[in-house]
Amino acid sequence: MGKRADFLAANRGKRAPMPGFVLLVRDREDGDPAMRFGITVTKKIGGAVIRNRMKRRFRVLARELLPLHGYAGADHVLIGRDGGKERDFALLRTELEKALRKIARAPQPGDAPPRNHARAGHGRGKGTGGT
Repeated sequence: MGKRADFLAANRGKRAPMPGFVLLVRDREDGDPAMRFGITVTKKIGGAVIRNRMKRRFRVLARELLPLHGYAGADHVLIGRDGGKERDFALLRTELEKALRKIARAPQPGDAPPRNHARAGHGRGKGTGGT
């Protein structure tokens, strides 16, 4: 991933916030099974040295975990958070695995929301009057 439009499109996908990063996953729906990933770390996080260190760590994690737990045909974006600067690498790995599992359980955008059947205005109770 390298184009701004790809990152903006991923922002409309599923989201899994973690203490050190936010994971965004969006199915491209283009028939290409390739998994793509992108990383973004803003200047709010720190200077170039800190941002580059975070990006290197995220790259290693993505290359290690996405082939095992990622989604074919989807864009994966890791957004660095302030909590990820000095976070233990093993903890980041665990959190990325957890985020990928969370995305897998998340409802699809086209899914119907769960219905609340309790007291939906049917059955006994106050009527509408009638004859």
